[in-house]
Amino acid sequence: MLPLNPTWAKAQTVCLALLAIVTAFTALKLAQGLLAPVTLGLVVAVVAAPGMRLLARLGIPRAVSASISLAFVAGLAVLLIAGLGPIVMDLIAQVPRIEDEIRWWVIDASRAIRGLESVQGDLEQSLVEDGKAVENAMPSLLDALSVAPNFAAQLLTFAGTFFFFTLTQNEIYSVVKGRAGAFRQADRAVSHYFGTVTVINAGLGIAVFTAMTAIGVPNPILWGAAAFILNFVLYLGPVMLLVSLAVVGFTEFNGAYAVLPALTYFLLNMTEAQFVTPTLVGQRLQLNPLVVFLAILLGLWLWGPIGGIVSLPLLVWVTAYLAHEPQDQPDLNKDLAPTQA
Repeated sequence: MLPLNPTWAKAQTVCLALLAIVTAFTALKLAQGLLAPVTLGLVVAVVAAPGMRLLARLGIPRAVSASISLAFVAGLAVLLIAGLGPIVMDLIAQVPRIEDEIRWWVIDASRAIRGLESVQGDLEQSLVEDGKAVENAMPSLLDALSVAPNFAAQLLTFAGTFFFFTLTQNEIYSVVKGRAGAFRQADRAVSHYFGTVTVINAGLGIAVFTAMTAIGVPNPILWGAAAFILNFVLYLGPVMLLVSLAVVGFTEFNGAYAVLPALTYFLLNMTEAQFVTPTLVGQRLQLNPLVVFLAILLGLWLWGPIGGIVSLPLLVWVTAYLAHEPQDQPDLNKDLAPTQA
């Protein structure tokens, strides 16, 4: 058998690599119902690792610590849903109003080109179609009942992954000899990043709420909460909020004052992104903006909102893991006792 041409061998390797990548992403997409809650459980467990270390130092058995952590995460989720749920629903309710305002702008622009009758006919037809679309979009009781088992299964998957990973984290890391330090460094990087960013986003939400109250924008608490939530989705979230505030400004105010809400948010967001976050997060966790943007888009495409949430922590974890440099230092996690039944 004749030896394979080096050029053809390289091309064959590239083709096999591309085929493997396509196959992997297809598998991730098809297994969304299983992998999305599992990954979310792992990410939340990594973020909650500092609390586990604190409980271990207090001498609490690891099984009890894992149960306490799970109960704390569940309670925090309930509080967030109870507190932010009405605000999020109010924000969703504003979407049709914003769409109506944009439609009227288009009609005003079209009126200068076409006759009034054709514009009025288009408006009536648009309103009829929107009414039908809203009716079709409203979920029925049967739709809710069909979704409930799937949601319950994903919730149990998330809870089980979080609990058992927290319970056996030391044993899992000890399997890969020589890399436990890299794993723990990556865990600390994710905890530090997520905790710091949460505090920064809360400060941004408070600043936006204060600014919108001073300007006189309706529902300022709504926009403050939206700034807090959407700022976790880098680039895409702030752009969405900026466009929404621009629409609200032109519908609520007249003249140059109409650009003030969007301009104020833009200045606050730029201050946070250019000065506050780099200072508090640290240069070692600064990521390439293109890589961050593509990671968030890929996460949203793969697993929807859950993918958008876990994409950035996973990127931080991988970056910190690859940047790990072995050092002859005592293990900071030696106080984490093995699993105790």
